[in-house]
Amino acid sequence: MEQHIESIVKWLRERTEAAKADGLLVGVSGGLDSAVVANLIKLAYPDNSLGVILPIQTSEKNIQDARDVTTACGIEEMTIDLTETHKMMYQAISEKMIENKSFAQAQDQLADANLRARLRMSTLYTIAAHRNHLVVGTDNASEWYTGYFTKYGDGGVDILPLVDFTKGEVREMAQALNVPQAVIEKVPSADLWEEQTDEMEMGISYAVIDAYLKGKQISEADRVLIESMHERTQHKRKSLPMFRRK
Repeated sequence: MEQHIESIVKWLRERTEAAKADGLLVGVSGGLDSAVVANLIKLAYPDNSLGVILPIQTSEKNIQDARDVTTACGIEEMTIDLTETHKMMYQAISEKMIENKSFAQAQDQLADANLRARLRMSTLYTIAAHRNHLVVGTDNASEWYTGYFTKYGDGGVDILPLVDFTKGEVREMAQALNVPQAVIEKVPSADLWEEQTDEMEMGISYAVIDAYLKGKQISEADRVLIESMHERTQHKRKSLPMFRRK
């Protein structure tokens, strides 16, 4: 795993130099993947890396976990509370849709959650523009394959250093990087709504997804679920469809 870490750090430097950027930043949620990325970019650019904490109705526990991560790896930290911004924005949108009878209650929770992810993305890019930094993504192989990320939200980044590593491998990497143990053992959650967890939302565990990606035997029902998720989210991993004149 140490060799993988060295290779990723070298790759991060190469991509940053190719983009003529001055450094790297990542949104730190208090979860495993962003903790690993925070450590990696700190190794790549000790003096030009930034961990941004962006709470939106986020629990104090998650905020503290995020701060524990930035403190442990010594990365520069910035916190911007987007709770009120999100509240005002979503309320204004919802009120207008209710007014013209296009508000769909069944889609409310997902639309709200996706706006949170996209608001965080916009904030990261605003900061990145001022600092001439690249925005580094946190998606691992398991999330990338199943499409478990928000298009133009946490999927809206410049580079993806973990996309070739399963969730289990990212956890191994976290151990090697001395990420706080509480973060390593934490139940994975995108922090989209209260008591939300990744595995509950997907209906399958990361361990099973990891096993599938490694070519191991899993149940037929799990295989069908994973492949249907992959097929359904193809649009998230492909470039935009473009009409071409003949």
